[in-house]
Amino acid sequence: MPLTVGVAGLHRGRGHINVFAQRDDCRVVAVCDIDGRLAQAVAEEYDIPHYFDSYEALVDFGPDIIVVATPAPLHAEHCIVALDAGINVLSEVPAVTSIEEGRRLVQAVERSSAKYSFGENMCYVAYMQTYEHLVRSGQLGKVYYAECEYVHDCRYLFGTPEHPTWRVSMPPVCYCTHDLGPLLRWLDDRVVRAVGMSSGSNVDPRWDCIDLEVGLFYTLKGTIIKFLASFCTVREPVLHGMVLYGTEGILEAPRCGWDKHKAILAGIPHCHDMIALPIDWTHPRAPGDATAGGHGTAEYYMVQDFVRCIKDDTPPPIDVYMALDMTLPGICAHQSAVQGSQPVEVPDLRGS
Repeated sequence: MPLTVGVAGLHRGRGHINVFAQRDDCRVVAVCDIDGRLAQAVAEEYDIPHYFDSYEALVDFGPDIIVVATPAPLHAEHCIVALDAGINVLSEVPAVTSIEEGRRLVQAVERSSAKYSFGENMCYVAYMQTYEHLVRSGQLGKVYYAECEYVHDCRYLFGTPEHPTWRVSMPPVCYCTHDLGPLLRWLDDRVVRAVGMSSGSNVDPRWDCIDLEVGLFYTLKGTIIKFLASFCTVREPVLHGMVLYGTEGILEAPRCGWDKHKAILAGIPHCHDMIALPIDWTHPRAPGDATAGGHGTAEYYMVQDFVRCIKDDTPPPIDVYMALDMTLPGICAHQSAVQGSQPVEVPDLRGS
């Protein structure tokens, strides 16, 4: 029998509907959004039999899987409710918005029979997986310093000053998982100490939101990482910047649309200058409809791994502990920024 799927949050959630709808071993049977008219319209568009304007009603309906694509401040609570009902969860990013939420989420995962997987789609982007291979195979040697950036002018998603969305109030460094997350996964490492700095609000006074924040992180294995995030910087296109410095080479992601992925690798003869890597967001041998999720072929392979872990009863591809390793450094960096850039220790919530 196909696994039944419910999708909560129908702005980001539409991409997940598209991906699950392609699978023979899954069936999207319900959607949910606080805007009931949107829920009805999406259900009719995709021929989905059930729709709800209440998350609790979706949980009571009881699908095998719930995709939590609701607003970021609700992710932890919505995942906990589903896990306590024995429903497998694929959570959008970030995982939590506080350390206490992180503890509660870990406890919910540990007492539940259901699976929790973190939907950090950047881990599945094709060029990121090439970077992962180069790092894990040792071709960069020891990575001792890295920089990553997520600069995305999201003011079109801010709502109105009278009715702002969560993106206005969320400190941007707390949305660190897109680029910090894959890096920590490749290094098999976690952040133990964070220092944060904030620019304040300069770009658009209507919103009184933080323009950008920087986190400087120190990991358990001794790597230094700088992360920069912004939701309202005047910049196009969206930047997922990254550079890795290793003892045997460097990797550098493009900073503009005409740039290339570049590397210097000591293990390649005569590679003394930067060489271009012919990679992008999509996997060259993916099925033709694998881009339906919205971010190249990332969601296609992310959902494939998630469904496989449920069917085979194996560990989730990105479990709750890695989800928090990816998320908590940003929360602690913001705490540091508020405290005058004093260092803040990043907790390890395993066993909490």
